[in-house]
Amino acid sequence: MTTRVLPFLGLGLSSNLDPAVEPDPWALHAAEPGLFDLVEYSAPLVLEEAERDAGLFPTLLAARDRLPALFHPVHLNLAGPELEPAERLSALAAHLRAVGSPWVGNDVAWWHVRGTALPGYLYLPPPFSAAGLDVAAAHALHVATALPVPLALENPVVVRRDGPLHVLDFMGQLHARTGCPLVLDVGHLVAAQLASGLALETGLDGFPFEAVIEVHVAGAVITRTADGRGVYMDDHGQPLRSEVLGLLAEVLPRCRSLRALVFEGDGHPPGAARRTLATLRAMLEPVAARAALEVPPPGRPSPGLPASAAAEAWRAFDVVHGREPATEDPEGVRAELGLRLSVTAEALDARWPLSRPLLAPSRPALERFLASDAFRSAFAAGQRLDAAWSAWARGEARGSQAPELAMGLAFDTWAQGLARTSGGRSGVFPADLGEALFAVRALWRHLAARAVGEGALPEGGLEGLAQVVRRAPTRPWRVHARWNHGRLEVGERVLDPPVAPGETSGST
Repeated sequence: MTTRVLPFLGLGLSSNLDPAVEPDPWALHAAEPGLFDLVEYSAPLVLEEAERDAGLFPTLLAARDRLPALFHPVHLNLAGPELEPAERLSALAAHLRAVGSPWVGNDVAWWHVRGTALPGYLYLPPPFSAAGLDVAAAHALHVATALPVPLALENPVVVRRDGPLHVLDFMGQLHARTGCPLVLDVGHLVAAQLASGLALETGLDGFPFEAVIEVHVAGAVITRTADGRGVYMDDHGQPLRSEVLGLLAEVLPRCRSLRALVFEGDGHPPGAARRTLATLRAMLEPVAARAALEVPPPGRPSPGLPASAAAEAWRAFDVVHGREPATEDPEGVRAELGLRLSVTAEALDARWPLSRPLLAPSRPALERFLASDAFRSAFAAGQRLDAAWSAWARGEARGSQAPELAMGLAFDTWAQGLARTSGGRSGVFPADLGEALFAVRALWRHLAARAVGEGALPEGGLEGLAQVVRRAPTRPWRVHARWNHGRLEVGERVLDPPVAPGETSGST
């Protein structure tokens, strides 16, 4: 491999390439060409999947001459129990060549099991320890030596303490062992400082800022643990925190090799994105180093994962999902579990709109699900959240004396089958659950208005929902089910004329 020369790209805006999510970077850039200089995007790792599933991917390809693109994949393991297979790395290399991405960056974390994202897309960082360094270095060298462009390693977001090393010491040592350049996510750094109860500027002296080629900033919500520490919850749809902007002003002048400053602004309306980009442009211009930068290739091949890597990764999975007690930072682990519960509930509500509030309406019930054998077994087998929920919910419904639980699960499962057809399909269910679906929507409005936390439904509302399901009339009920941006949508159809050819009938 030869030394790679990296261009200065400037100020960037991120996109997940979903046309339904603001802002549209290409429309924003066309309206105001000097506002930013590049798009950093997330999309499926395999090029054909990106072309099929990422709605704005054709726009990205058509515009990359005037608006360069940086690939920031998800589902690229830089920690965890297994190294990426050769075929996935070959697919990533082809994707990078097709787009012309001059480098590729990713958070140092365990993202997926054989292509299936960890629950709620919430990755697991390695422990900040000597053992964690061994695992992360093996992963990084394995990936970096297979790619035609440099792999840049990003400090992961954390909400708890895990290991004796400061995150900046961990990332500095990881750079020294691999030769890979670094992405400094300022919000993730704030998260690590808060999780350890440290001042935000802790650890800056001695960190190899000369290795940083890219800096990220994004929005967040900060809450508190029971012992008073901050919990930084990464949320790109939120405005930038003042803590992030203040720390950015401190670190940006130190990054003398910087190639790009990226605002991860998915979910911001154009006006809000424009204001933030203008602020970041003013911060970047005085410190930008525009000369070309040479990055040598990785100095050695991967040594392979330590023998203990798989067992330690799954032990960490069990701790953060409540299957095993925490031996370090129990309050931080509880905060992380709360985040995982909320994200899991949101994902379930999109796909199981009736059975989730019936079977797991509260934090204790969601905790039982995440700690269950069904949940663990599904992800260990590389299956998706749907498989875990279906297996667990069937067991819960069988063990209950409440017929509405089986009814709700049967309806969700049946409606998902209808929705698999492109554009959805109509069918007839043997019980009229129209009032029940209305009850779910009404309960979520009640929940949002009263800011009840962590995805839990109020007990009185849950009782009302169960009543509505129990009294559902036993009569043919025609509906149309479809997927809309990952959410199961069910709409009523008037039952006249009678069932037509091609429609399906369900059973409870």
